[in-house]
Amino acid sequence: MRKIFIITLWSLLFLGMLTVGIAFYAISAGWVGYVPPVSDLQNPISRFASQVISSDGQTLGTYNLTKENRVMVDYDELSPNIVNALIATEDVRFHDHSGIDFRALFRAIVKRGLMGQASAGGGSTITQQLAKQLYSEKAGSVVERMMQKPIEWVIAVKLERTYTKEEILALYLNYFDFLHNAVGIKTAADTYFSTTPDSLTVTQAATLVGMCKNPSLYNPMRYPDRCKGRRNVVLGQMVKAGYLTEAECEQYRAEPLDMSRFHVGDHRDGNGTYFRDFLRRYLTAVRPTRSAYPEWGYVNYVRDSLLWQQDPLFGWCNKNKNSGGENYNIYTDGLKIYTTVDSRMQRYAEESMREHVAGFLQPAFDREQRNNRQAPYFHELERAEVNKLIDRAMRQTDRWRESAKAKMTADEIRASFDEKHEMRVFTYKGLVDTVMTPRDSLLYYKSFIRSGMMSMDPMTGHVKAYVGGTDFTHFNYDMVSEGRRQVGSTIKPFLYALAMENGFSPCDQAPNIQTTYVVGDQTWTPRNSNRNRYGEMVTLKWGLSQSNNWISAWLIDKLVPQGFVSLLRQFGIINPDIVASPALCLGPCDITVSEMTSAYTTFANGGMRAAPMYVTRIVDSEGNTVFEGEPRLNQVLSEESAYKMVDMMRAVINQGTGGRIRHRYNITADMLGKTGTTNDNSDAWFMGCVPRLVTGVWVGGDSRDIHFSQMSIAQGASQALPIFALYMKRVYGDTALGYSQNEEFELPEGFDPCFIEADDVVEE
Repeated sequence: MRKIFIITLWSLLFLGMLTVGIAFYAISAGWVGYVPPVSDLQNPISRFASQVISSDGQTLGTYNLTKENRVMVDYDELSPNIVNALIATEDVRFHDHSGIDFRALFRAIVKRGLMGQASAGGGSTITQQLAKQLYSEKAGSVVERMMQKPIEWVIAVKLERTYTKEEILALYLNYFDFLHNAVGIKTAADTYFSTTPDSLTVTQAATLVGMCKNPSLYNPMRYPDRCKGRRNVVLGQMVKAGYLTEAECEQYRAEPLDMSRFHVGDHRDGNGTYFRDFLRRYLTAVRPTRSAYPEWGYVNYVRDSLLWQQDPLFGWCNKNKNSGGENYNIYTDGLKIYTTVDSRMQRYAEESMREHVAGFLQPAFDREQRNNRQAPYFHELERAEVNKLIDRAMRQTDRWRESAKAKMTADEIRASFDEKHEMRVFTYKGLVDTVMTPRDSLLYYKSFIRSGMMSMDPMTGHVKAYVGGTDFTHFNYDMVSEGRRQVGSTIKPFLYALAMENGFSPCDQAPNIQTTYVVGDQTWTPRNSNRNRYGEMVTLKWGLSQSNNWISAWLIDKLVPQGFVSLLRQFGIINPDIVASPALCLGPCDITVSEMTSAYTTFANGGMRAAPMYVTRIVDSEGNTVFEGEPRLNQVLSEESAYKMVDMMRAVINQGTGGRIRHRYNITADMLGKTGTTNDNSDAWFMGCVPRLVTGVWVGGDSRDIHFSQMSIAQGASQALPIFALYMKRVYGDTALGYSQNEEFELPEGFDPCFIEADDVVEE
């Protein structure tokens, strides 16, 4: 009997081992459960946030889905502190096993399973935990969890065969969800400590590793005491593993849990929020169809159609496919998008805009509105007209649309706009809690001055700074590429360029008098803001420097308005609604800051226009370059005409409407420029060019009916020019950027802007 008993035991053991072996083979072969193929294991984490990287190597931000704000970092980018803390706490024999630590597993079975010791520790290795994170759904019961375990063991072994130990550690930390939209160690380091993974201190690393046991239970923002206790346990484990001495451990344990730099990140955080949102829309654009645009959006349809054909970057995600054969997804494909934007120049542009708008223009506008019964609308408007504007604004809100979906009548919705609510509103000094009606809230936000600014390299088209407004969260309408406003006198250099192309010179003279022109069966009499040198013959150079409307009207009368429209198209102005009329010389047409800035590169680049270039290259998650940007240039003017324009536009700065660049801001750089102010002071512009940088600035109200009354403040020289000047002073002050006030526009030696070949003389 004893012999039979022994044989039976050995037989059962053998059968058990055979059964386990067959079970694991079946799992590995995919007969039981799901084990991903090796090809998937070689790239197990496919859902990474895409990074937007500046030209100077700074991460401007990420594109991500909820709970997928993950940015991949390599092992050599990890602080030894985070590695040591993780191994000491989660898997002290990590370097000695091949995915499964049988010693720890046996201990867990005996002490936890049989003896019920909850503090005995688990049997899962870091590799097994990674397998669970990558491929296991949350178990609904103990039985389900027991069924998952063998599958995870098989995956862990395959992971160990596919990856080095260092790569497994990096994968684990890159994938772990540290809560608060911080998935992955890079985002977690920034979210909790505003640092990078390679700079994590011992206590910071211990805090994050402590969360790995149960991030919800040891959430430092919700349970700081519990989190600190867990952190100290990790420090103790580091002593046992030989990574810390007892003295060091006691020192670190005494440190407080410092969460003073905690912040929840999303794609709106970081530098260049307007730019990153614009780039997101640009990359993910779909092929334009007229039906996808509202009736009033025809201009945008034309623009997007041209961009789809001419710019490979526009709609790039929907024009190209990833390695899986699907269109690229910037939220999950882990792309590195290398942009032309310089993080320092972007910061200087944002600071300059906020300094002038928040520090000077907004207080001035608020003072002007104190006694305005129509505020924030222009005081000369009739009340009935203001009511129509307010009603139109209410209809454009989410509140109105949601109420309409709820079957409320228009009168009921209007009444709801007059009910007071507690709300938190934006101010330049921070958010403020208050009580007001939705109608008053709407008017309050409309009272803020808006602005847009873009700066680019005229030779390459590289966009160096892009600011669509002063605060993306509360004013997210992009006034660089989306907002179209009347350009006023900033259109005049294009007209003068047309004149230079038709044989005029800066020294040609025109009568400085008010003249009435016959246009078809109507007459047109342009006005001028002053009567300086009235009745005299003045040069075209003087006329442009003073932004004289009468000289511009005289010029377009000598030229052909349709020819002017054709030239505007070559400058990159695509608005199909531009009317070929004499009044076009005064800039009544709507153009974006982006288009204007690109157009002005022509004057700084020898007659060659550079289209905006936003991205130099895109690299996929495997390190392959999948897109390379190239400059897009077109010859608009002859070099001679461009040189003549340099001569005239210098005069705008040196002796004309842009003179405060010199006498108020003391900028001595060789510079071209043009101010612009539209009817009723609705729009203020300044366009500035130095040899290697062209910048456009617009300032105005939320709508054309919201604007300053005082011309002294409303003109482009007062609203827009100071932003440009403050920006350039910061740029020149940062010598690392490489811009110098000693740079000059290169003109041919001995060039005479007033010389005209005999065959080029214009007959009057």
